[in-house]
Amino acid sequence: MLINSCGVPFPSEVIMPVAGVLAAAGHFSIVLVSIAGIAGNWLGALLAYALARQFGRPLLLGPGRHIGISPRHLDMADRWIERYGLPAVFFGRMLPVIHTYISFPAGLAKMQPVWFAGLSLLGSTVWVTFLAVLGYEVGANYTKVSGPIGTAAIAIAVVVIIGVIAWYLRGRGRDQATPTSGA
Repeated sequence: MLINSCGVPFPSEVIMPVAGVLAAAGHFSIVLVSIAGIAGNWLGALLAYALARQFGRPLLLGPGRHIGISPRHLDMADRWIERYGLPAVFFGRMLPVIHTYISFPAGLAKMQPVWFAGLSLLGSTVWVTFLAVLGYEVGANYTKVSGPIGTAAIAIAVVVIIGVIAWYLRGRGRDQATPTSGA
């Protein structure tokens, strides 16, 4: 969770539900899973905020480009922070993908550290607890949900396979329809 909150796209949407499932299976305590997830998420957010505040755009557009940060992304995030301010941090900590990067524009904007830390902690608590409890409930009720989940997974797989075949055949049709210049 710390790595995720530092801007590395390592999805909390996978980490915390899996930890919740493991807690339901008796491998972990759901309370400790939640506390560890919240702490990691919050500490990573503080680290990302501090780095962006201290080193600014050169850091984010230099090494940050390796994790997908571009000038366009930073401009968009700056406008979002400018428009929504403190609520952007609170709600941003609960939105998929956004929570991974919201600390950077807050740091660039030099948002008050105490407000950033407090709102990040609150938003992280809601997000992480939700994901952990969701995983716990799925794990605790696996026999009830495994049938519908398995059926949905098969249906999705069939749709994806049909889509890939259609895409492939469509591309082949175009290749055969375009004449090649003979050498």
